[in-house]
Amino acid sequence: MSNKSIGLDSKLYNYLLSVSLREPEILQQLRQETANHPYANMQIAPEQGQFMALLVQLLGAKKTIEVGTFTGYSALAVALALPPNGQVIACDVSAEFTAIARRYWQLAGVDGKIDLRLAPALETLDELLANELAGSFDFAFIDADKENYQAYYERCLKLVRVGGLIAVDNVLWDGQVADNNIQDSSTISIRDFNYQLHNDRRVTISLIPIADGLTLALKH
Repeated sequence: MSNKSIGLDSKLYNYLLSVSLREPEILQQLRQETANHPYANMQIAPEQGQFMALLVQLLGAKKTIEVGTFTGYSALAVALALPPNGQVIACDVSAEFTAIARRYWQLAGVDGKIDLRLAPALETLDELLANELAGSFDFAFIDADKENYQAYYERCLKLVRVGGLIAVDNVLWDGQVADNNIQDSSTISIRDFNYQLHNDRRVTISLIPIADGLTLALKH
């Protein structure tokens, strides 16, 4: 919804980037190409990508899941932060969008770390569970269709280990979640998800007002 941190004016946002962002050139190139895409607002913010890479390093993560890949910026940011034997299982349904992702992953030399599954994400997640991979992942990132957020979350919660982390994107939805006059299905779904997660004692949570809102859920 928003590809920069909301709630900051341009002057302060640019200052934030100037003193914080250390974006590798390959990520910058991908971000610039995606800026010309018809759905450019689906791109995560660079400061969010950097934050997620830091989280992955703090976790000592080796195995990660991504639900919603688009042109591959978040998967690339995470893959660059993973050790040489690290893996991202990336779920998406668009061969067209992810063709851009594949090109940049190859240029960055991390295509061997990223296993792209082109299928409905729920099918991929259920397949991972059926293959007895529950509790084997360190980190999961959810950034796909909002109506299925709860279903994605429940499966990812089974797949990540105790002490593993789930990051959920767009939870502030450009501020629309706070406006009860807005009642479209995506906004309602995010509101409902936020409420349910707030009451989920299986995890410790924190909603970070970075980019379009990122909730972190640490599995107990």
